[in-house]
Amino acid sequence: MYKSFSMELAGRTLTVDVGRVAKQANGAAFMHYGDTTVLSTATASDKPRDGIDFFPLSVEYEEKLYSVGKIPGGFNKREGKASENAILTSRVIDRPMRPLFPKDYRNDVTLNNLVLSVDPTCSPELTAMLGSAIATAISDIPFAGPCAMTQIGMIDGEFIVNPGQADYKVSDLKLTVASTREKVIMIEAGANEIPEAKMIEAIYKAHEVNQQVIAFIDQIVAECGKEKHSYTSCAVPEELFAAIREIVPPAEMEEAVFTDEKQKREENIRKITERLEEAFAEKDEWLEVLGEAVYQYQKKTVRKMILKDHKRPDGRAITQIRPLAAEVDIIPRVHGSAMFTRGQTQICNICTLAPLSEAQRLDGLDENETSKRYMHHYNFPSYSVGETKPSRGPGRREIGHGALAERALLPVLPSEEEFPYAIRTVSETFESNGSTSMASTCASCMSLMAAGVPIKKMVAGISCGLVTGETDDDFVLLTDIQGLEDFFGDMDFKVTGTTEGITAIQMDIKIHGLTRPIVEGAIARCREARLYIMDNCMKPCISEPRKEVGEFAPKIVQIQIDPQKIGDVVGQRGKTINAIIEQTGVKIDIDDDGAVSVCGTDKAAMDKAIELIKTIVTDFEEGMILTGKVVSIKEFGAFLEFAPGKEGMVHISKIAKQRINRVEDVLTLGDIVKVVCLGKDKMGRFSFSIKDLPENA
Repeated sequence: MYKSFSMELAGRTLTVDVGRVAKQANGAAFMHYGDTTVLSTATASDKPRDGIDFFPLSVEYEEKLYSVGKIPGGFNKREGKASENAILTSRVIDRPMRPLFPKDYRNDVTLNNLVLSVDPTCSPELTAMLGSAIATAISDIPFAGPCAMTQIGMIDGEFIVNPGQADYKVSDLKLTVASTREKVIMIEAGANEIPEAKMIEAIYKAHEVNQQVIAFIDQIVAECGKEKHSYTSCAVPEELFAAIREIVPPAEMEEAVFTDEKQKREENIRKITERLEEAFAEKDEWLEVLGEAVYQYQKKTVRKMILKDHKRPDGRAITQIRPLAAEVDIIPRVHGSAMFTRGQTQICNICTLAPLSEAQRLDGLDENETSKRYMHHYNFPSYSVGETKPSRGPGRREIGHGALAERALLPVLPSEEEFPYAIRTVSETFESNGSTSMASTCASCMSLMAAGVPIKKMVAGISCGLVTGETDDDFVLLTDIQGLEDFFGDMDFKVTGTTEGITAIQMDIKIHGLTRPIVEGAIARCREARLYIMDNCMKPCISEPRKEVGEFAPKIVQIQIDPQKIGDVVGQRGKTINAIIEQTGVKIDIDDDGAVSVCGTDKAAMDKAIELIKTIVTDFEEGMILTGKVVSIKEFGAFLEFAPGKEGMVHISKIAKQRINRVEDVLTLGDIVKVVCLGKDKMGRFSFSIKDLPENA
């Protein structure tokens, strides 16, 4: 026997089965939203993991292609590593839930979400988010939930709650909001220049829906919830804090951490830690947690100074942005490059242009997302923070940061018709001390403009931080947070946008939610800061996209042909199109609608390829002047090739004005000659003439 709970959510039925499957997990919710089915489980280890100073939470979102009736591609024919969408979904689940676990909890916890079937009208990502929250809430794992998540779309100015794939495809807003009973705890958004006031309205529309879902979860927990288990606390003993304060008074710690130079601060803390290690050499149990104790002492010091005195570690005012610098064309020969520096955060972005055939192909659960024309990739090498660590490819953080900057710029990119290129930008982190993803957005925007991509508007981004006190009214917002303020603060609220509105949001917090004044204040502060960055740093460097792509970028010309003629251009087994490519050295892409893109670096060769294609798809008409190559000579005339796969004949009587006995007396194989079309002969074939050419042809 199992228990089943249902509610109506945005016009569809959400059903949760408890006790039906996966009974050995600490908590399991068999989720059904419409026909979308996801198994969400929460599992914890019995004992804490030794030797760590963090909460070891893992979130997995497993996309199974059988859920949409597909067999995976490739030779292996089974799912491989997680897709980018799966990684981003895992992050969206992790970010709101992590702060709700006890800070001193060190048991391994895994939240797993297995997508079993997908209904295009019911998001599997949303179903998994709710499933993780429910599975954890009913488990015996300590958790300060429940929490809930809602997605909001917007079409023609009207909000849509939990939109399906078809609605999301045409939506001006893709917003995910997580809430507890009282407060918003996570925001993730991509938007088509949504005004700040409209965005706030959408956030709190989602928050209202979340309250209905939380009431539903409360009902499930009341009937099926397990008693939360006890655990070994890894909190630092109070007597250790007291001993540290005797050796390192608060005034000394303030002096150590309050500097604008990261390396100097780290050196100060290293010396303090060495003194404490010597003082506590006989107390092994204290040495085991000394690193965490020093971290917390720094945190308390920084938070106290910011909250009470509005004093930041580097001496800035709470609304002040660090020194800015920007330059373009820093890297030669690439298609576009730009570097953006904000304090000790520095990003170099390189833009590459290619034919549309180079767009990324996607093999996922969303039928709308089969390819990606714009790709933004973000790299974070260890040298950027002064560390030594081998590179093992991008992790989840790097993928998340890249996706955020990509989402920020999508609304301002030109359409494929306006600019028929695939576009890749890569952000290389040269130096990091806070909010590299927002520096990446600024650098990417300038790099695109430098490459000649005709983006519609400039986009910039900035992060706003937060330090809270004992009450909801006691808080300080910090513009442009550096690493220390991110580590010790309560929030990292990133917003990107144009002068008109917001294009992306990503909000992470470490506390149990934000009040509406904090959310509104952070959004307003970010708008003020991004406009300042555009006006004072980006525009003086490059104010608009260059009129043409760079010298080393491929040139692309697009023409439209009748889709019925695509086969003529391609030819049998690609013979015709390959002949054009071999003859001209260009690259040719043709889509199903008849859009032909010719890509190359030699304009004359591109013009020749276009001429050949137009000749192939054009029906010969009387009076048309053509140029062809003699490819065959017969007794009765010569055959000319006007384009690969396109031939015609000139009768011997039409070669010269005077009578000739042999075709070879006038024409030789390989000759290039002009002819005029005479129309169709009695057999319905087109006839051509050299002697009847107009004098001015």
